[in-house]
Amino acid sequence: MSRTADKAARGDRLWSVDEHLDDILGKIRPLEPIELQLLDAQGCVLVEDITVPAALPPFDNSSMDGYAVRAADVEGASEQFPAVLTVVGDIAAGSGERTAVGPGEAVRIMTGAPVPPGAEAVVPVEWTDGGTGGGPVTAMAAGPGANGAGGEVRVHRPAAPRAHIRARGSDVGAGEIALKAGTVLSPARIGLLAAIGRATVKVRPRARVVILSTGSELVPPGEQLASGQIHDSNSFMLTACAHDAGAIAYRVGAVEDDPHTLRATLEDQLIRADAVVTSGGVSVGAYDVVKEALSGLTGEEGSVAFRRLAMQPGKPQGFGRIGPDRTPLFALPGNPVSSYVSFELFVRPALRALMGLEPFADRRTVRAVCTEGVESSPEGRRQYLRGHYADGAVATVGGAGSHLVKALADANALIVVPEDVTSVPPGTELDVVLLD
Repeated sequence: MSRTADKAARGDRLWSVDEHLDDILGKIRPLEPIELQLLDAQGCVLVEDITVPAALPPFDNSSMDGYAVRAADVEGASEQFPAVLTVVGDIAAGSGERTAVGPGEAVRIMTGAPVPPGAEAVVPVEWTDGGTGGGPVTAMAAGPGANGAGGEVRVHRPAAPRAHIRARGSDVGAGEIALKAGTVLSPARIGLLAAIGRATVKVRPRARVVILSTGSELVPPGEQLASGQIHDSNSFMLTACAHDAGAIAYRVGAVEDDPHTLRATLEDQLIRADAVVTSGGVSVGAYDVVKEALSGLTGEEGSVAFRRLAMQPGKPQGFGRIGPDRTPLFALPGNPVSSYVSFELFVRPALRALMGLEPFADRRTVRAVCTEGVESSPEGRRQYLRGHYADGAVATVGGAGSHLVKALADANALIVVPEDVTSVPPGTELDVVLLD
C-alpha cells in the first residue's frame, strides 16, 4: 500500500476546507419547530404561512388630528371665506363613540380614531381655527370636549373626499398572506404579527450551544494568574460568536486536561445542548484531552472524527455527533485566532442551518485589492489572514501568528489566500470574507 493510500485508510489525509464544511452541513438537520411567544421568536424562521384573520386597519380611521366633515361643506373654503361648521362631537383613538356627521356639521377627531358615519374627509386642525374664533392654529386644544360639541369651527381650506382617511384593509386585507413560511422574523415582522393579533408563532427555535475551553493552564478573567497560567479568552470569544450567529449560548468555561472530567462535563451539558463547541486539545500533544476523550466513542455514544485540514490557521479539527440525540460537536483548535477562524468557517454556517437559516447569508465574500500583498503563504494550504477592509481595498492586520488576539480584534475581514498561491504581490485582487 502506498504512503498516501495508507494515510487515507487511517483517516490521516489532509482534508480541504470545502470537504470538511460539506461533511458538516451534510450531517446537520434543522431543529424541530416549536410554538413561541412573539418576542422569543425574533430572528427565528417561520415554518407556516401566516394568514390575516381580519382587515388591517379594521376600520376607516383618521390619519390626522382635525375635524371629520362632509366634503361638500368645505368646498371652496378659504381664510377669507371660511366654512363655518357646528361641532357635534369629539372622538378620541380607541373611542367607541360614533356621532354621525350631518350637513353643516363636524366632529373633532384624533389620529387613529374611527371615522364617524356621514363624514367623507378629515380636515387637519392646522387648516382650521381650532374652534377659537381666530386665525389658523397649530394644535388641538387639550382635553376631551375642548372647544367641542356645541361650538363652531372655521375651516380655511377644502378637503377632497377620503382626504386624510386610512381605509379599512388598506394595509392588508382579511385572508391575505401576511408572512410566508421561511421568513426570518425581524422586528418589523414581529410588529406585523402583533398588529394582526398573533401572540405566538410556530418557528424553528434558536440553537442552544454549549461552549467550553480545555486546558489546565486556563484561569477565568478577573482572577490572578500564577506562573504558567493564562486567562481563558476562547470560551468568552466563542460564546460571543454564538450569540452573534443568533444562537443561545451557554459558557461552561475551562475544563482541566483530564479526559474523564471532560467526558463527565459533556454528559452533564448535553441535556441543554443542540450543539457543543470545544476549543483546545485536538492536536498531537501529550495532553490533547478532547482527542483523547472522544476518539474512542462507539455505538450509542456517537462518534467524533479528528482531521487535519489544508488551511492556516486551524489545521487540526474535530467534528462528530455525540449522545443519544446525536448532538453535533465541533472540536476547534486552542489558539485564539485558529479557534475564531474555525468558528466562522464551520460552526457559524452549521448553527444557522440548525435554525433553518441560509448558512452563508450573513457573511459576504467580496473581491478586494490587497494593498500590501502577502510575502509568503504555505503551499497547499488555504490561508486566512486578518485584514481591514474599506472601499474595495484590504490590508493585512498583524502577522500570521495564531496567538495574535489584538490583531484579530482590529480586523473586520479575513483575507483568503488560495492553496496554490505562495505569495501575493501588492495590488492583487483576492477574496475577502467580511466579518461586520
